[in-house]
Amino acid sequence: MPDAVLDDPGFLVARERFWSTALTDERFHENRVAVADRGGELAGIAMSGPPLDAGAAWARQLYVLYVIAADHGTGAGAALLSAVVDPEEPVALWVADPNPRAQAFYRKHGFVADGSAQIEGGVREIRMVRAARCRPHAPHM
Repeated sequence: MPDAVLDDPGFLVARERFWSTALTDERFHENRVAVADRGGELAGIAMSGPPLDAGAAWARQLYVLYVIAADHGTGAGAALLSAVVDPEEPVALWVADPNPRAQAFYRKHGFVADGSAQIEGGVREIRMVRAARCRPHAPHM
């Protein structure tokens, strides 16, 4: 994210307003939110919800998945992802480009870039999608 966005004096107020709305407004009751903590301190957060695109081929969209740098590689990201997105659901997300670490994380978890790109808040993003995964069936007895 560009420094200009993070340095904007209204950034924290806007993020507080966003999270208050996302967590309490009935319009977002289908969202799933999970947090990771380490020693009582917030280490990461994830949120998914219904897709914004009316004709989307996926059932959910991953809107947020952040883990503080100190917790990269600990499994916190994978745990957050699985907490907000069921492996049987097709899902899409937008990820900053370039962001090789995040893109590699999503590829490791079955996401592939579908060729779509956009500029959001001055940041170039690419869309990555993951088809529903089938759970193995129990053998018949």
